[in-house]
Amino acid sequence: MRARLWRAAAALLAFIALPVMAQQAAVVSPAGKGAPPAAIRMIRFGVLPLGGTVESRALWTPLMNDLGRALGMPVSMYSVPTYEELDRAIGRDEIDMAFLSGKMALDAVMQRRMKVVAQIARHSGLPEHRAVLLVRKAGPLNTLEGLLAQPEKWRLARGDSRSVTGFIVPQSQLFLPHNIEMETRFLSEFVGTHQATALAVANGDADVATNNTTDFERFRQQFPVEAGRLQVVWESQPPPGAQMVVRRDFPPEFQARLQNFLTGYGKAKGARGDAEREVLKSLRAAYGYVAADDSALLPQAQLERQLGRQHAMAAAWVNEAAREQRLQRIDKTYAEQVETLRGAAR
Repeated sequence: MRARLWRAAAALLAFIALPVMAQQAAVVSPAGKGAPPAAIRMIRFGVLPLGGTVESRALWTPLMNDLGRALGMPVSMYSVPTYEELDRAIGRDEIDMAFLSGKMALDAVMQRRMKVVAQIARHSGLPEHRAVLLVRKAGPLNTLEGLLAQPEKWRLARGDSRSVTGFIVPQSQLFLPHNIEMETRFLSEFVGTHQATALAVANGDADVATNNTTDFERFRQQFPVEAGRLQVVWESQPPPGAQMVVRRDFPPEFQARLQNFLTGYGKAKGARGDAEREVLKSLRAAYGYVAADDSALLPQAQLERQLGRQHAMAAAWVNEAAREQRLQRIDKTYAEQVETLRGAAR
């Protein structure tokens, strides 16, 4: 308990100090590294909620401080507790750069607000990021078969509908193929971050939680006692990855500077490179970032088409003609997405 209180106090201090830290890091930046375009005086970085807003800001602060030094300008962080709030901020043009789930990145790109510049580098031989379902080891529900047989008996803790591993992938790969609608078939549902859903099951407030291998590993480190009560009963195929996006209306040369910073981060030798690699490890991006463009979102578009068609096939319709019209609209939307995303790679 004492260790938990110390962690909470440290996180609160980090939350209070972070805006100042980001500003100070930019102020001491060498001006000789190339002045930014006159119209760009600050980068506002949108942070997806991980464990919570405080934790998310603390994790991203070192990288943002380094970005501020490289650009010679302040980098502020927009950290929010929900996907919805971050989505609204993007829609209001309050975000210049963000690390987004595939779903949110696809929406932002199709709205012509953002473009993809980088994604996490993967290394062969290492476990791939996957969606998972968590239950209590000693709970009344401790098998996947029991969950699928009577979902209406159990309380679900899940991610936002924009969360790829917290909602989209479990819905598409597991529940809809078993004729289970996540939003309607369970006794009750709680929607929150991956940390919050895991805690809900560990503390007995829910029976099953959606999560992912990356965030569950972070959860094990932060809450070892609670994690010890949990077990994984289902694991997905690797889902489409999250993407680093920037404003589409930034000048191309400035977009390139942001991309070059990301792809070069952690590659240097010596003490600086060692420090950057530690930052990347804390962000679960041990091998850094690689350049990408909007075509990296093609797997996400395919996943959304699949999910849409599954919903249409499972739903009740007035007649088959109405169902077919819905399927045609889904396919038309997908064709438009493919055309837009592939155009970025030409």
